[in-house]
Amino acid sequence: MAEQSPVKYFLSGGFGGICTVVTGHPLDTIKVHLQTQPTGPGVSPLYKGTFDCAAKIIKREGVLGLYKGMSAPLTGVAPIFAVCFFGYGLAKKIIKGDSDRQLTYPEYFAAGGFAGVFTTSIMAPGERIKVLLQTQGPEKKYKGMTDCAVKLYKEGGFRSIFKGSCATLARDVPGTAIYFLAYEWVQDVIKERTGSTKLSMLSTIFAGGVAGMSYWILGMPADVLKSRLQSAPEGTYKRGMKSVFAELMRKEGPTALYKGVSPVMIRAFPANAACFIGVELFMSFLNNVAPNL
Repeated sequence: MAEQSPVKYFLSGGFGGICTVVTGHPLDTIKVHLQTQPTGPGVSPLYKGTFDCAAKIIKREGVLGLYKGMSAPLTGVAPIFAVCFFGYGLAKKIIKGDSDRQLTYPEYFAAGGFAGVFTTSIMAPGERIKVLLQTQGPEKKYKGMTDCAVKLYKEGGFRSIFKGSCATLARDVPGTAIYFLAYEWVQDVIKERTGSTKLSMLSTIFAGGVAGMSYWILGMPADVLKSRLQSAPEGTYKRGMKSVFAELMRKEGPTALYKGVSPVMIRAFPANAACFIGVELFMSFLNNVAPNL
């Protein structure tokens, strides 16, 4: 990704985030349903896998059922991705100082981790609301994003709204670090092999897709714990993420940490390819209309 000002990263990241949600939300809904379905001795799984889950959601709620809870990430995604990319651009600027050198791969990783810290403060409440909206039954306890936030505050104050913040941080810091590292590395490899110094649409699609898949390979276990914690009734897990992890290991074993990985990986490539295409296109637009921004 070309060196630009943090402000341009902020604006371009917001546009890229919108592209991500519109492209990937249906598979995110499937992921959450697979992660939070009831389990235990004598309990039959509701879904056999990704496609069975999708079919049952569509049969039960129609195609729009796959877009349940999209208001929360769509409303929050622009600032979330804007802050994430701003954090990445700012970290790169701090690391480089006044030099014009290209960052090393460990430095890209560190800059990405820094960006992950930036996003958690606004990501956690949005994730909490999204998960509750995605997993509620036909009785509709929550009418929408605002109603859900108000009811959570009445039930447990800001602590309830920010439930799962530590799990979100545990997912986002390493996940975002590998996310940006993978993107930069793949773009460098493609440039080296093609002899080109410019980004192409195909290289951006491929690098963005690989970046998204890399994020989830590293961040999936914490995401499973986060979804379980955020969807559970108050008081279910006394020690937060530790209690969720202990129960998961006891009842389902280590493989449960990658429950829902199929829809995540199917979603990760096109959604993050769309994100980086949006970022690069909007960055190019800004460079043309506001080169000194």
